[in-house]
Amino acid sequence: MPGNGLWRTKSVEQSIRDTDEPGSRLRRDLSSWDLTVFGVAVVIGAGIFTLTARTAGDLTGPSVSLAFVLAAIACGLAALCYAEFASTVPVAGSAYTFSYATFGEFMAWIIGWDLVLEFAVGSAAVATGWSEYLATVLGYLFGDEVTTSFALGGLTVNWGALLLITLLTVLLAVGTKLSSRVSMVITGIKVGIVLFVIFFGLSFVNTANYNPYVPPGESAGSASSGVDQSVFSWLVGGESSAFGVFGLLAGASLVFFAFIGFDVVATTAEETRNPKKAIPRGILGSLAIVTVLYVAVALVVTGMVNYTELATEEGQRKTLATAFALNGVDWAANLISIGALAGLTTVVMVLMLGQVRVLFAMSRDGLLPRGLSRTSERGTPVRATVLVGGLVAAAATFFPAAKLEEMVNVGTLFAFVLVSAGVMVLRRTHPDLPRSFRVPALPVVGVAAILACLWLMLNLTILTWVRFFVWMALGVVVYFAYSRRHSLLGTPGTPPTEDAEARTKA
Repeated sequence: MPGNGLWRTKSVEQSIRDTDEPGSRLRRDLSSWDLTVFGVAVVIGAGIFTLTARTAGDLTGPSVSLAFVLAAIACGLAALCYAEFASTVPVAGSAYTFSYATFGEFMAWIIGWDLVLEFAVGSAAVATGWSEYLATVLGYLFGDEVTTSFALGGLTVNWGALLLITLLTVLLAVGTKLSSRVSMVITGIKVGIVLFVIFFGLSFVNTANYNPYVPPGESAGSASSGVDQSVFSWLVGGESSAFGVFGLLAGASLVFFAFIGFDVVATTAEETRNPKKAIPRGILGSLAIVTVLYVAVALVVTGMVNYTELATEEGQRKTLATAFALNGVDWAANLISIGALAGLTTVVMVLMLGQVRVLFAMSRDGLLPRGLSRTSERGTPVRATVLVGGLVAAAATFFPAAKLEEMVNVGTLFAFVLVSAGVMVLRRTHPDLPRSFRVPALPVVGVAAILACLWLMLNLTILTWVRFFVWMALGVVVYFAYSRRHSLLGTPGTPPTEDAEARTKA
């Protein structure tokens, strides 16, 4: 029967019907404004507070502002595809759900497993960074050196990260609407800090620091050579991907991490009062706001100090606060650190929210234990929330966050590729579905989005690709060991599916 193959698809109509299934129904509370806040809340965080200075010092020099523009173009193209897909199929799960309706169950599982990499690993990495800022802020308040970790046997326990994840898990379990209100307050604070960086930092800008805008490339032997150099520079025979054109391209792939999060808006589609209008506004609105802020911050910071002063030294990364400290404005550096602490809080919260919604959707389809799709009286998936909170807490508490940004990037870009392709497939297989938002100039925009994302993926490091393939191989093992046998679409009596042959004929 059509439900037996790896490419069995879950119809769009069935996905929408499942949103009213008793016991696993999400509460529709969110508005366009809530979604825009969610998007800005998660995007303005680790990327702008930590990546801007480090990327300029280690890879791009002043051209980090152009790297942000290149990354934003790729994100913008993918965002258009997300907006059409999420408003047409307003179901929890984001790229996982979209892939199930277009490419079939196996690819849906792969993208769901990939989203685990994006959201869970991203949450743990940012929580670790939050803990470091917490130690800095506590040091400012009490005038002493404060640590947010301690040794326990052979392990280092990061109690700051554990504290954050515990509090956010409780908040998310209480309800998404409350989470959005907390995000709104904290997002207001960190946007204010970002505007402070831009307008106060302008008075310290020295245009001589912009020369050279694209510094000459470094020779082999730098930290960005060997397996740590980008795949593209290796393929064309470059010695490293530090500075020069290769550095600029590698920098664009790295600062892409700063934009991760607007796609989280799509995971809340099932909880939105008017998803056909709110989802496109939330996705495109949040992306437009943060792009302007990112480019402005990058120009100011690299104008305040020479890019060489922002290079990583002995494992110590430079941040936005570094530029102000080097100009002797310590009080401003302290203020920025406090803003970063607030900013990273909402980043972790919204990434965890996205992870919970993906697990919720996968468990509702039987690819993960069905109990995770049960919702409480308040309409929130408490079991999935507690599970995600536990996993992220364990990772953030006991493991270092080194190299996680690039791991998150490759996973997210892969998801963007599938969504961009999927929206073109859905246009062909379901041309009559009501679409309140349509990607302009499709398939040109869809193909451009795919090529842009693949280009950024090529400029990630060789080691990142190796780790990514290992993670995906593990996902394939889990699928054949558990998910394929427990899939509701593979069980007699479940709703009808559309097989690959039918999709091809359509």
